[in-house]
Amino acid sequence: MTEPAPRTRRKRMTGKERREQLLNIGRTLFAARGLDGTSVEEIASAAGVSKPVVYEHFGGKEGLYAVVVDREFERLLGLVTEALNSAVHYRTKLEKAALALLEYIEENPDGFRILVRDSHGGTGTGSYASLLSEIAGEVEYILAQEFDRHGYDAKFAPLYAQSLVGMVALTGQWWLDDRKPRREDVAAHVVNLAWNGLSGLEPKPSLDPRRRRKELERMEKRAEKAAAKAEKAEEKAAARAEKAQRRGRRDGETTDPSA
Repeated sequence: MTEPAPRTRRKRMTGKERREQLLNIGRTLFAARGLDGTSVEEIASAAGVSKPVVYEHFGGKEGLYAVVVDREFERLLGLVTEALNSAVHYRTKLEKAALALLEYIEENPDGFRILVRDSHGGTGTGSYASLLSEIAGEVEYILAQEFDRHGYDAKFAPLYAQSLVGMVALTGQWWLDDRKPRREDVAAHVVNLAWNGLSGLEPKPSLDPRRRRKELERMEKRAEKAAAKAEKAEEKAAARAEKAQRRGRRDGETTDPSA
């Protein structure tokens, strides 16, 4: 009689591993259902543990949720702050910051949904609102230095900081579900509007300065050709008008009864 194969004993998780497992499961459930729509029973069941284990590590779902939110907050704030401080040119700072937010959204959609869900736009409270306020503070500091250097009124730096951050943040929320166009294209178009304004939009914005330079050169050549064409058209029109005037004078001389 063949003896049954010995059962392999599943490796028991350490306390740290179990905590990370619960955090990952909690992030997924909270992103889909929110804090109120998620129960301790669901978290425990998904982790394959009993409810007391969740209470032991976090004191309940509220404690777990708070840790998840804090982690995502610090992660995104760190990415954007690093992006702002990693470049010298101000357009590049804006490009890197916009791209950092979009990269975070693409790679951590659950975390971003939790941050947005926790924010209350009408009251300016919640983790996402707090996050944007922190980022705006970083941008404000950078803009204030630039304004001072160019002789602009630095008291308007907070207004411009809030405008820039708000534009990128709302675009990120819109992009969360569609993910089209590509994040690099989204960042390029957002910065195009922020940097150039509606009156000076680049037809084909790009994060690559070489491509922008080539596109600018093509635009300048097209403008030169258009100007040269318009000048020739004006010269031809002037020549036709002058010819018509000469013909008119000749006809007038021919029909003059006093001649």
